Amino acid sequence: MNTRNIPVVMTLSGNDPSGGAGILADIEALVSHNCHAAPVITSLTVQDTQDVIAYSPVDIALIIEQARAILEDMPVAAFKIGLLVSVDVVEAVHTLLKDYPGIPVILDPVLTSGRGTELADTDVIDAMLNLLLPLSTVLTPNSREARVLAPEADSLDACAMALLERGSDYVLITGTHENTPHVVNHLYGGNRLLESFTWERLPHSYHGSGCTLAASIAGLFAHGLEPFMAIHEAQEYTWEALRNGYRPGMGQYLPDRLFWAHSDEE
Repeated sequence: MNTRNIPVVMTLSGNDPSGGAGILADIEALVSHNCHAAPVITSLTVQDTQDVIAYSPVDIALIIEQARAILEDMPVAAFKIGLLVSVDVVEAVHTLLKDYPGIPVILDPVLTSGRGTELADTDVIDAMLNLLLPLSTVLTPNSREARVLAPEADSLDACAMALLERGSDYVLITGTHENTPHVVNHLYGGNRLLESFTWERLPHSYHGSGCTLAASIAGLFAHGLEPFMAIHEAQEYTWEALRNGYRPGMGQYLPDRLFWAHSDEE
C-alpha cells in the first residue's frame, strides 16, 4: 500500500503548446507543491508566447469521461479550473463539481489572452457567474477580469463584493495590470477586505502567471493549509517563479516554476 502523502489535484483547463500556461503550467506548479496532478483537458489551443491564434473545445463527453474516470479511482483533494471556452464546457464542469461538493474549487477565470484576444464571450461569462462562482472556494481574477465579471461595480472593492455575493468564499484580485509602483493583490472574504499583499513589480510581462497562482493555491489547499496561509504561500511561490522567468520565444517571458530544482552553481 502506498503511504506517501501526495494529494491529488484535478486541473481542468486548456492545452497550451507553448508550455507557458494551461495544463502544463498547472502540472509544474502542482509538482512544485508535492502534489499529483490529474489533468483534464477542456480545450485545444493554437498559441505561442505572443498570443492565442485559435482554440477549440474538447468534446463534452470526453471531458466528463476524463474526469469521472479519475474521480472514481483517486481521492481528489482539490479542483483547479482554468480555460473554459464554451457554455457547454462550463455546464459540464458544473455537473462534475455538483457531484463532489466537499472538494475545494480554485477558479481562475481566463477571459482573454495576455495580448487581449477574447477567450470567453458574454454567454460563457454569464454561465461562469451563474454556475461556477456559487461552487468556488477561491476565485482568482486579475483586475481586468474582475471588472469584466462585475461591470456594474465602480471600484475593485465593489467588484469583489459583487463576486462574493455570487457565492465564492474568497476572491483574490491580482494587481499586475494596475498602474502602481508595486503589485498589490487584495484578498476578500466574508463581505470585507481581509488582506492586501504587496510584491515588487518585476520588469517583464509573463505568460502563465495566473495559472501558476491558481494551481499553487489548489495544491496548498490539497495539503490541508488553511485558506489565508495557502493563498499567501502561493503568491510567494508565484513571485519567485516570475522572478526566475525566462524568454524562450519572441513574446512574453514564461515563469520558471521549477526554479527550486536548480542548483546554486547553475
